[in-house]
Amino acid sequence: MATSVSSAQAGQTNVKAEPNVIPMIDIMLVLLIIFMIVTPLIANGFLATMPTGENLDKRPEGEGEVVLGIDQNGSYFLNGALIAADVLPDQLKAIYAAREEDKIMYFRAHKDLKFEKIQDAVEIARRAGVRVMAAITDIETSGLNVFGAKKQE
Repeated sequence: MATSVSSAQAGQTNVKAEPNVIPMIDIMLVLLIIFMIVTPLIANGFLATMPTGENLDKRPEGEGEVVLGIDQNGSYFLNGALIAADVLPDQLKAIYAAREEDKIMYFRAHKDLKFEKIQDAVEIARRAGVRVMAAITDIETSGLNVFGAKKQE
């Protein structure tokens, strides 16, 4: 805010309070430009994809490792076996209740699956006692999906 002092008569001064709006206009223009750039990005949505790598070592799951998978239809697989969605929380609780230290679960999901379904699976696992989740990817083989089961058509 700017103030100006003028002398009307000897010994008397008039104070005028005039707001300095130039810095405020500059800030508003910068914010306008930022919102003009960011708004179309938000409207397009968020696309999450799993990273891919070259020369990956194919390592089979070890003894006692738990692998939760979701195929493109949203079906759950626990260690390669198809499992119903309503049974999954109880199965995971039974597995992880007996474990003292190793509360790690490996997670696979189809690349075209909606992120919402993945979030649901992560939340189910967290409530069941899983402390660490590791994402794994596999190359799809002909006739089988990434979970080793026959493809559903």
